Amino acid sequence: MSTNTVPQAASASYYERHVFFCLNQRPAGESCCANHQAEAAFERCKSLVKAAGLAGPGKVRVNRAGCLDRCAGGPVAVVYPDAVWYSYVDVSDIDEIVESHLKHGKVVERLLTPPHLGR
Repeated sequence: MSTNTVPQAASASYYERHVFFCLNQRPAGESCCANHQAEAAFERCKSLVKAAGLAGPGKVRVNRAGCLDRCAGGPVAVVYPDAVWYSYVDVSDIDEIVESHLKHGKVVERLLTPPHLGR
């Protein structure tokens, strides 16, 4: 029997945190993250994470995602395994998420997506 106290899932994790940005585009003017500069926010986050030396195995991965089904709170991004959902307005919000959450593990409370908001 092993004396390792790290849960199996945690020891098998390739990244410490994984950030997914909804970049979904809906037709005919329907509400969607792509209509709110989501691509620019994704690029900003990815660039900041790399510049801070946070990118790579055992660290942080920033990914594009299709619809995350939280359109009413959009634009949104989610940080796993923390399961923290963010609604952001501009790149300064992304700067704060990277600095506070991804660098220091402190959730940015003011940017949390209300739990009841879905599509």
